[in-house]
Amino acid sequence: MSALRVVSFHYTLRDPSGRVLDSSAGGDPISYLEGAGQIIEGLDEQLRSTAVGTKTRVVVPAARAYGERDPDQVQRVKRALLPVDGEIKVGDQFQAGHDRHAPVVTVQSIEGDDVLLDGNHPLAGVDLTFDVEITAARAPTQTELDHGHAHGCSDGGCGCSH
Repeated sequence: MSALRVVSFHYTLRDPSGRVLDSSAGGDPISYLEGAGQIIEGLDEQLRSTAVGTKTRVVVPAARAYGERDPDQVQRVKRALLPVDGEIKVGDQFQAGHDRHAPVVTVQSIEGDDVLLDGNHPLAGVDLTFDVEITAARAPTQTELDHGHAHGCSDGGCGCSH
């Protein structure tokens, strides 16, 4: 395996119908430490050792992106049990608990006092297409390796709060 790098890239993300879901166009490129879980696994794997200046299309199957949809992640709960004040509507998203790592759920339907919640990632089950341009790559600093993520600058001292 080659040495890990901090890679910066621009991207446009599309769903299988070609609809743009997200893009870094007009903003700063995304930077990540290879293999550190900062971007979806399937994209990280396919960008390994890609040269700076390369423009490529990467198709990531759902299983290597946000996973397949899990029907066990869809639950019917009583409205009174939800940690949300006020009105809710289909499509609303909120954390299912008070812990900052609690999963985000999406309201699928409301039937009287019952609410159908989906804990799957909104892109679970979706094959993703990324149009990518690698803008920079460099060796990570020891601090970045120790922390397990890119800091966005060559000296490793930019805004990391640990």
